[in-house]
Amino acid sequence: MANLYGKNYTKEELLRRVGTISQIADARLIELRNGNEAGVRAVHFHTGSGFNFMVIADRGLDVSSCDYCGQSLAWQSSCGDVAPQFYAPKGFGWLRSFPGGLITTCGLTNAGAPSLDEGEELGLHGRYSNIPAKNVCVDSEWQGDDYVIWAQGKVQETRVFGENIVLTRRIWTKLGEKRFWLRDVVENIGYQSVPYMILYHINGGFPAVDGGSEMLSPTVSFRPRDPDAELEKELHSSFLAPTPGFKERVYYHDMATDKDGYVHTALVNRAFNGGQGFGFYVRYHKQNLPRFIEWKMNGEGMYVVGMEPANSLVEGRDRERARGDLKYIEPGQKLEYDLELGVLTSPCEIAELEDRIRGVV
Repeated sequence: MANLYGKNYTKEELLRRVGTISQIADARLIELRNGNEAGVRAVHFHTGSGFNFMVIADRGLDVSSCDYCGQSLAWQSSCGDVAPQFYAPKGFGWLRSFPGGLITTCGLTNAGAPSLDEGEELGLHGRYSNIPAKNVCVDSEWQGDDYVIWAQGKVQETRVFGENIVLTRRIWTKLGEKRFWLRDVVENIGYQSVPYMILYHINGGFPAVDGGSEMLSPTVSFRPRDPDAELEKELHSSFLAPTPGFKERVYYHDMATDKDGYVHTALVNRAFNGGQGFGFYVRYHKQNLPRFIEWKMNGEGMYVVGMEPANSLVEGRDRERARGDLKYIEPGQKLEYDLELGVLTSPCEIAELEDRIRGVV
């Protein structure tokens, strides 16, 4: 049953009040038309609660903009939702088409720093987010008194004499909700074992991130990636106002889980709107995403905090191999990932989530 405007409504009660349900909530396939975004297919969701987000079909069905009642959850880069033909695969060229956005997926055969691994030159964070999805379907249906809205498609990373991996992604939400769910099923449809790295680059921005905001997490232990991150490492989960000359700080976390194996993390700004509070949470299963990377980037313009569940660290595939940590996906093997992401809009919601996180540490 949908909760809208402070009241619960059944399917029949709502349909009697509208000419079409898209008056309240829907998902629409659109095409971007401006500059280097021209021709990019996207899906715009709105749920009727004030929660809106855009999924970019031509960038692996990643999630770009996302807002609640006009308040942004995500940091968006100056690059925009760049069309995939502008992808620069070598070195740090990936940064020329990195849109930021709420979720950018990194992988599938490489994530993290550029490297030379067994003679193969690998660029930053892999190819996934610059691959258009195939068989994109956008639809909705009533399931009892719940109106469910979704987009689904397949992203294939493949080459001759190399990997052949397909990721099937489904993103869905419901009428009246201020959250969405993402499910990925990754399958090796080729005939050889291949290196496999995946990272969900979740990019929080203003006003969820501001001076005095913080990351809530069930951190058991953490360590800085490099000397830059050693600076004020005891304040790793607290964030500064935009700071001239700030250098990114990256931390590796070991997370505790709840009894079902899930991790809850959040970015919260308790002072927002006179103490009303604002932020968002991420829920994911740790079994296939055992790593968690925090990206603290409190610079000017580059003002973002990344919460990044992953199956690897971010120092490059060659380093993963050298440590003996490099993962492989075998022929016919399937792996599943479930994420939930939702808005926090009051002190009570923030406190409830904080209690849940403290309860597992």
